[in-house]
Amino acid sequence: MKRNAQLADIAAITAIIAPIVEDMGFKLVRVKMIGGAEERTLQIMAERPDTRQLTIEDCTALSHAIDEPLEAADPIAEPYRLEVSSPGIDRPLTRLADFSDWSGHEARITLTEKLDGRRKYKGVIDEVEGETVLLTDEQEKSHRLPFSQIEDAKLLLTDRLIQETQPLSTEGADTIKEEG
Repeated sequence: MKRNAQLADIAAITAIIAPIVEDMGFKLVRVKMIGGAEERTLQIMAERPDTRQLTIEDCTALSHAIDEPLEAADPIAEPYRLEVSSPGIDRPLTRLADFSDWSGHEARITLTEKLDGRRKYKGVIDEVEGETVLLTDEQEKSHRLPFSQIEDAKLLLTDRLIQETQPLSTEGADTIKEEG
């Protein structure tokens, strides 16, 4: 029952912030409460549709834009820290479209309940058929994983993923900006 209440909180939070994120031209990747009761963190991951990443400036702008509406709606009773970030290269896969977009890459997937005697799968995402993710594991065995049963999924950092992921420009990263 507690898990359902937490899911409802995440749904309420998502309903508040999703329109803001989209109005700013970003796509919402994940909304998740992490940490224990003492150090709760509301983690919001978003991306630019063209680069699939965020800059530090994007994170700052998003944080400022969603902070006030969250405070006003007050969907989280306990104190928390707000964290806005890019999903990163070894990103979580949270939407069905993510599995299509990253087909051909390796992922680690955990299901909500056992399927064929196991909950954890690791392998290459082949494709998506309807609401099912097709995955081939290291033993070349194919698996049909219902999207509705995927609890957690994440790309695995591989040489191929690094090679195929377009980095943001690092122009100016080595320049020291002096103020004053």
